Amino acid sequence: MTDKEILELYHGGQQQRAFNEIVKNYSERLYWHVRSLVCSHEDTDDLLQDIFVKVWTALPSFRGDAQFFTWLYRIATNVALNFLNKQKVRSALSFESLSDSLERKVDEDPWFNGNEVELELSKAIQKLPQKQKAVFCMRYYQELSYEEISEIMGTSVGALKASYHFAYEKIKKELKEKISV
Repeated sequence: MTDKEILELYHGGQQQRAFNEIVKNYSERLYWHVRSLVCSHEDTDDLLQDIFVKVWTALPSFRGDAQFFTWLYRIATNVALNFLNKQKVRSALSFESLSDSLERKVDEDPWFNGNEVELELSKAIQKLPQKQKAVFCMRYYQELSYEEISEIMGTSVGALKASYHFAYEKIKKELKEKISV
C-alpha cells in the first residue's frame, strides 16, 4: 500500500487500519535505521515502540509538507538521537565514553553476523559525533539522497554533504589504522 493510500485511509476514518499499514510498511526500515544509530537490538526494539507511539500521536497533525517516509524518519531519528543523548549522560556519570559503550555493544551483539571488516566499520561509525553518524548511516546504509536526508534532519544539503565527507574521512582513517595493523 502506498503512503498516499495509507493517508487516504486515515483521513477516511480508518485510522487503525492505516496505522497497521504504516507499521507493516515501515517497521523493518525504521528498525535498521535506528539500529545503525544505537547498536543494540533490545534498545532498537524499545525505541521502535516509542517511535510508533509518537507517529500515532502526531499523525493527525501531519500536513503533507514533507514526504511521509521522511516525516517518519525524522521522528525515528529524533527519538534515536534523544536516546543517545541520555546514554551520553549516563556514560559520563559512569566515567565511560558513549563511543566506548557503543563499541562494546557492537562487540557483544549476538545478532551481528558480519566479517571482521564490517565489525570494525560498525565500531568506527559508533565513534562519530551523533549528527555525522546519522547522516552517514542514512546515506551509506539506507542509500537516501541528500535531499531526503535534508528533509529528515532539517539541515541544508551542503551541510549534509560536508557532514558525510567528514564522517567518511574519519571512518577511513579509523579503518586504515585497524585493518593495516
